[in-house]
Amino acid sequence: MTKQTNKDEICHKVEECYHIIGKKWMGLIIYALMKEPKRFSEIHTFIPDLSKRMLNERMKELEDGGIVIRNVITDRPVRTEYSLTKKGNDLGTALQSVEDWAEKWL
Repeated sequence: MTKQTNKDEICHKVEECYHIIGKKWMGLIIYALMKEPKRFSEIHTFIPDLSKRMLNERMKELEDGGIVIRNVITDRPVRTEYSLTKKGNDLGTALQSVEDWAEKWL
């Protein structure tokens, strides 16, 4: 593998990462799940400007990307919670720098 090929591969991965976190609401959804699992309605309450339709779409994208896992809890009543996977937690840790920057500069 040449240096240029390695550079192209890294650039592609960075581009893919920005594609994920650059979609509207993705960063806030990940932020909402950083501390603990949440139910769909709790995420919606946390981000009230996000429509339920869009939240559902984004959650499916995050599940498909291996960033979020959907857990069905079979207690009565049955409920569904969403939590970050290890991959999602690592991304959340990376996004912590954005939160730090926002606290300092905005």
